[in-house]
Amino acid sequence: MRKADIKGKVAVVTGASGGIGLEFCKTLAERGARLLMVAIDDAPLHEAAAVIRDVYGVEAYPMTLDLTVPDAPERILSYLANLNLDPFMLVNNAGIFSFNNLTDTSDAKIQAFIRLHVDATTMLSVRFARYFRQRGDGFILNMSSMSCWMPMPGLAMYSATKAYIRAFTRSLAYEMRDYGVHVMAACPGGIATDLFGLPPHLKRLALRLGAIERPDRFARRAVDRLLRGRMQYINGLTNRLAILFIGLLPTCLRMQVKHRLIDRGITK
Repeated sequence: MRKADIKGKVAVVTGASGGIGLEFCKTLAERGARLLMVAIDDAPLHEAAAVIRDVYGVEAYPMTLDLTVPDAPERILSYLANLNLDPFMLVNNAGIFSFNNLTDTSDAKIQAFIRLHVDATTMLSVRFARYFRQRGDGFILNMSSMSCWMPMPGLAMYSATKAYIRAFTRSLAYEMRDYGVHVMAACPGGIATDLFGLPPHLKRLALRLGAIERPDRFARRAVDRLLRGRMQYINGLTNRLAILFIGLLPTCLRMQVKHRLIDRGITK
């Protein structure tokens, strides 16, 4: 499939105030797309939208919204309609992370994983898929993770909900293909953002060793593959090969993660 031209078209990006979400916005703005930037953090979101407008000269509308509220998809679509914006792309990027024993995780945190990674991702995807199907084109990118193949101690809610996102997105991609709508699951390995709480010196070391990737590079490559109609993107040959071996990890190694990291209280 030839890469689609998105100049002047409208992309909706969630989790857009920083990290990979902001890099998605920059990548799309570089290609001339107009943006609806959605995030829960009001001040950083408005600052990020102002930067996008000033640097790239495109329209960037900030929308402060908690995506875990039940009517979040309807609020976004109403906001777009009020601005007379016709969306062409949805990037479902908003997410949370924690590394802890599940029994030591608060009920509120567990519910947040379900509401954001499962409920919000599902309903936003379905609402936009219906809209795009009626028009006959459109793109949806849902952020899964390499952890969807990694049921490890400390990652129960993160890996489980990311596995759901991948399975859901793959199914939706097959359903939408006949209607000209392209849906892709992005499953990155380590990305150099603040999501995982890695100290700056370790982040720099991991970048030098190639263990993690810069978020701007990942965003550019993910958007390229989405616009070419790919259904899944896993960044890096090492990550793609690792998937073959993750399922073979013996229980003793998984328990080492628990004993050395979680039980000793290294994580927060």
